[in-house]
Amino acid sequence: MQIKFDLKIFIVVLIFLLTRQLEIYCVIMLFAILHEMGHLITGVMLGFKPRKLELLPVGVSACFYMNLKNYNEKLECANMVALKKIIISISGPITNFVIALVCGFFQISILNISTEFIVFSNLLIGFFNLIPIYPLDGGRIIKGILHIKQGLKTSYHYTYILSNVTIIFITIVSSIAILYLKNISILLILIYLWVMVIIENKKYNSKMNIYRLIENIDSKDKCTSEV
Repeated sequence: MQIKFDLKIFIVVLIFLLTRQLEIYCVIMLFAILHEMGHLITGVMLGFKPRKLELLPVGVSACFYMNLKNYNEKLECANMVALKKIIISISGPITNFVIALVCGFFQISILNISTEFIVFSNLLIGFFNLIPIYPLDGGRIIKGILHIKQGLKTSYHYTYILSNVTIIFITIVSSIAILYLKNISILLILIYLWVMVIIENKKYNSKMNIYRLIENIDSKDKCTSEV
């Protein structure tokens, strides 16, 4: 299993240090890592082997080797892999919600961090990851459901549209929040989301070009066979 370290984390740490919010960032990072551990443990329980762990400025990213035998287990228009991916995606937010519930109920605090902040941090991470932007968990869940119901190509298309509409809406709301709250954290999160969407848009366009190329080849083969 590969373990990678994103050097951009030092830039983020420096920014939060200069703005005197480093303690808040470290606490949120801790629960973001626990969030990803929820994905990792669920993936292993479902039979997937971890391929890569990467420490990012917003937590940890876990990737798995896909079990090819699951592609033969059909589930309507898709296969068992799509269903397992949905379960893995939703396990992260559920992990944070469980931590928030347990810490809130038993009034658990960590070092000088209050119970209220622990609960708030986990709820924030959980709901943030449920934003319907791919590859956040919310986007992955929607893509997986569309994959099962409508097929892979359609799932790419509608997830692409939903991600772009959502980021535009979030940008409008965040701009108002930044104007009134003057919180640099909101700006950093917004930039992170935009970078994510731009990268995924490029991947989407590449996938669509491949689909069009395959369709053109199939169309030419059909015309040739008819002649």
